[in-house]
Amino acid sequence: MSDNKKKKKSGIRKFIIIAAVAVVILFLMSEAIFVLYEGESAIVQRFGEVVAVHMREVPDVTKAHIDTLDEVSMHTGTGLRFKIPFIESVTKYPSKLILYDSPPREVLTRDRHRLYFDNTAQWRIENPLLFYMAYNNIDSAKERIDDVLYSEMRIRVGQLDSYDIISNRSISGNMLQNLAATVSNTFLEQGITVVDIRIKRTDLPSETYESIYNRMNTERQRVAAENRAEGERTLLEVRSDTDRQVMLITSEAERDAERIRGEADSRAAQIYNDAYSRDPEFFEFYNLLSTYRLTVGQRSTMVVPLDSPFAKYLLGITPSLAEDPTEQPVEDPELDD
Repeated sequence: MSDNKKKKKSGIRKFIIIAAVAVVILFLMSEAIFVLYEGESAIVQRFGEVVAVHMREVPDVTKAHIDTLDEVSMHTGTGLRFKIPFIESVTKYPSKLILYDSPPREVLTRDRHRLYFDNTAQWRIENPLLFYMAYNNIDSAKERIDDVLYSEMRIRVGQLDSYDIISNRSISGNMLQNLAATVSNTFLEQGITVVDIRIKRTDLPSETYESIYNRMNTERQRVAAENRAEGERTLLEVRSDTDRQVMLITSEAERDAERIRGEADSRAAQIYNDAYSRDPEFFEFYNLLSTYRLTVGQRSTMVVPLDSPFAKYLLGITPSLAEDPTEQPVEDPELDD
């Protein structure tokens, strides 16, 4: 029994020793490796000095800066990374966009109106080494961004009128773009890039609402008057051009009509002359019939010389055989019936 107890105690000791060794190994491994996830960057420090920088992708500017430092190595990619346990420490920073939301601030415009701006900014850590040397943590960087952004905002807004900032999106958009570029250049040597700055809301003090409204109303009335004047000018141009086109078309149509009528009259006269030259007696007879149709009506009285051609077919009298050439009243027997 004693031998079994000794064997059992010896087995327990071995198990404890193996478990302790395993725990130590796991602890050492946990201290020797770290995981770099997507959207993260990290710096490795040895006794407080930066010896390595880990990033998923390295911008050219960051790579050029780190290459100048012989004591700092550059590593790209994500996943498992190694370090010396208990000697080296790791500090991670987000490499994706960071949203900064500033509290509403009061600024003064060029026309001496007070405005309250509620801004947001998006920024990114481009160089974790410079960022660590400048700020070490994100909260310190946000405080610095807030100071610079507010200072630059006061300068930019002070150069514009309140009406342009509120109603003109083009002016306010250009101001924000220039502001983002200026602030980004300020933080470039500190490893930060400001991507975008936006105004969430713009509030006015109650005493300035009336003046701003009146000015906006006046401006809108001016624009409306300009649009109406432009519309009337365009209307007159269209009408004058239409009248000119109508006169031109009408004159061309009348000219063509006169030409066609002249050609038709000439052709008709030619046809009449041709017909008359073929049978003059028949043509004379036809003309007399047309004259009878136009002159002789119901119960009409006519004075016709007997020797005139008009009486030749109407009364059946030949001018050469007329006994009395004097003019006598003649009544149409057919009409009297």
